[in-house]
Amino acid sequence: MEEIKKLTYSINTVILLLVFGLASFFALCHATFLIWFSIPTAMVYLVGYYLIRTERLAFYVRLVYFWITLYMCITTICLGYRFGFHLYCLSMIPIIFYTEYMAKKLGRQNINTILVSGIIVVCYLISTGYASYAKPVYDIDSKIAGIFWVFNSGVVLFFLIFYSGVMLKMITASENQLTDMAHTDRLTGLYNRHFMITKLETTLKEDKSQFIAMADIDHFKKINDTYGHNTGDYVLENVARIMKEVCKDCEISRWGGEEFVILSDGEADKDGVALLEKLRKAIESEDFFFEDQHIKVTITAGIASANDHTSVDLWVNDADEKLYFGKNNGRNRVVLINEGAN
Repeated sequence: MEEIKKLTYSINTVILLLVFGLASFFALCHATFLIWFSIPTAMVYLVGYYLIRTERLAFYVRLVYFWITLYMCITTICLGYRFGFHLYCLSMIPIIFYTEYMAKKLGRQNINTILVSGIIVVCYLISTGYASYAKPVYDIDSKIAGIFWVFNSGVVLFFLIFYSGVMLKMITASENQLTDMAHTDRLTGLYNRHFMITKLETTLKEDKSQFIAMADIDHFKKINDTYGHNTGDYVLENVARIMKEVCKDCEISRWGGEEFVILSDGEADKDGVALLEKLRKAIESEDFFFEDQHIKVTITAGIASANDHTSVDLWVNDADEKLYFGKNNGRNRVVLINEGAN
């Protein structure tokens, strides 16, 4: 909301300056009615600052749309369509849909975009149609009209480009956020299983040494049963935090429940064992303290090299078998070779 307010303040200021500039032009051309009409127009945008500050944006938007449409009709009828004031309708319609998009994101009151756009189009056709057949109220030199056509066209194009850029930025940010949500485990902030499977499929196609480690929190069910699920969530969050701190250059995912998969470059028998031993010791030495309870937490991990496998299933299954060998043979250890395998 603060970002939207800052943007709206800026746009409101630009429009207010345009109103003052146009009022000066009307004074030079002795367009008396348009000079007087500039006073309530300026008041609209001065009131706009209050509406923005108090976050009454829905009312502000409706007021601005109404007044710009009225302003466009009156200036077109008074000066003729050669001045290009009717072009402001072209910039208003896409901005209406942008505003609707932002209202939905902020959970605010929406406007009927089709109805409002339709009203603007009707006003556009009536004012330009009238200006095509009737003589303008003020007869101003055609050279000045040409200059204003260029000026008003530039203003309209600026707003179209500016708001299109803002809209693209907003949509891109929303898509990135949705992608992150789809790929991230909400509790731990790590990647989820879906993302890791895709990553492992890509990794197997690369010609370099890589390994995965399947890690599991020892006696996690007992922690949940003894201390409660809130404590279990606390343990998961902090184990994930330690993993991110120790395995900085790795891809880490919560595979499911209390299981994690760590993907890293390097040789499994050298880099993998050293990294997982460092992680195991870091978790073992961590003081897990939650609601006046000290919880002893350790992990067991199995390591498998990418070079030994032709599919993700076989690769993960290899690491999983080594993990369960470690779980069945003392826990709190890192297993590179499954001594129980044939």
